[in-house]
Amino acid sequence: MNMSTALNNALGGLTAASRGAAVVSGNVANALTPGYARRSLELATNTIAGHGVRTVGVVRHHDPVLTANRRETDADLARQSAISDFHTRLEGLVGSADQSTSLATRLADFDNSLITAASLPDSTQRLDQVARAGRGLSTSLNVASEGLRQLRSDSDRTIGKQVQTLNQTLHDIEKLNAKIPAIKNAGSDIGALLDQRQVLIDQLNTLVPVNVVPRSNDQVSIYSDGGLILLEGKAAEFSFSVTGDTKPHMTVANGLLSGLEMNGNPVRTSGDNAQIRGGALMAQFEIRDALTLDAQVNLDTLARDLIERFETPGVDPTASATDPGLFTDGGGRFDTTAVTGLASRVSLNDIVDPDTGGDSWRLRAGLGAATPGDPGDATQLRAFGAVLNDARPVAGAIFGTGNMRAAEITEALLSRAGADAHTADARKVFASGAQIEMTKIEAEQGVDTDQELQRLMQIEKIYAANARLISVVDELMDTLLRL
Repeated sequence: MNMSTALNNALGGLTAASRGAAVVSGNVANALTPGYARRSLELATNTIAGHGVRTVGVVRHHDPVLTANRRETDADLARQSAISDFHTRLEGLVGSADQSTSLATRLADFDNSLITAASLPDSTQRLDQVARAGRGLSTSLNVASEGLRQLRSDSDRTIGKQVQTLNQTLHDIEKLNAKIPAIKNAGSDIGALLDQRQVLIDQLNTLVPVNVVPRSNDQVSIYSDGGLILLEGKAAEFSFSVTGDTKPHMTVANGLLSGLEMNGNPVRTSGDNAQIRGGALMAQFEIRDALTLDAQVNLDTLARDLIERFETPGVDPTASATDPGLFTDGGGRFDTTAVTGLASRVSLNDIVDPDTGGDSWRLRAGLGAATPGDPGDATQLRAFGAVLNDARPVAGAIFGTGNMRAAEITEALLSRAGADAHTADARKVFASGAQIEMTKIEAEQGVDTDQELQRLMQIEKIYAANARLISVVDELMDTLLRL
């Protein structure tokens, strides 16, 4: 080997060492950067100019299987977090048995006020307390129903925002798909663009779980787990109309709420055949179109039972068959054709409410009584208390097939809300643990700063050796020139 070859080899080694140091320093600097994949320098023998080294390129190390598994846990955590948040807020609306503002406590207060008033029926103060306890119970149902409506409206608005994010992210990935081949053909490094695209796909995946399929020229196609073609050359376009202020009777089926469409075609958003299966977007549709409706049915059933108990024939002999009972459906008798949203309309009959101009003595004498009657007669108060504690069938048997007292129905509603919140929280904790573990496993395949620093020390030695070789060649050349 002549000195010219040695010099060329040393210069190639210096170039490779310099490029390697840049790659290692980039790995260390981006060790915590989301979406960053470890790089390594690919080298080969330079057979054209002797036997030196040449830089082939920079290799981006990425395990698609690990990434796919981690994305699955990301999407599941996003879904379970949204579901858990809904159930937690619903439990807060109905309360727990030990809370003074819960539906169970309000009903117990009303029941106790009837017992207290019956023990001293001539006490106006105790009769007034019955009316106020009854109004507190109906108001609690109204507040819970309104809170549930707000949850549903929030979900509808969240869907609108998520669809906008979904469209924007797909368009950004489409642009990167087009840019990456052009940058690569120009001889530039596309690693940063690949990192950026991976971050965008991760964001997309939390909304709609995806499968990523590599294509030629470092491009990708994206499909949802439910089979939708989200990106195949051109990005799909999703559409959704935000209602914003929902009502209990509004559904997609009756056309009062918007469904999801992709490229003008309806998208299935619920059930095992959902086309956006899993992820945050499906969770919001589940909340809006299923969970809130189920919770509304529970509240409406409680309100219906409360109204119907006091409309039972014979409970109040002074009331006619067309008169509303102690609790009303928006001021009138229960309307069997408009059960949905009943919890938002239930109210104490104004005729017995002293705070709205009514007379609380009617609780003792009867709602249809013309005069206060005998102040010591507690018959009507006891009848109201008895019907409240009478075991009877529940409409739709949603809390069981047996007969239940009013208190048992309320306790069943609170128990269901609490159990659902506990189950949803447990699933969220499990999903969070799985996501943390998969993120850890993927990170282990990423940048290890200790190993990178070891590589940097090796590169330093290689650089020094090649520099020394150049120095030796220079000394030999000087010696030859002096001969």
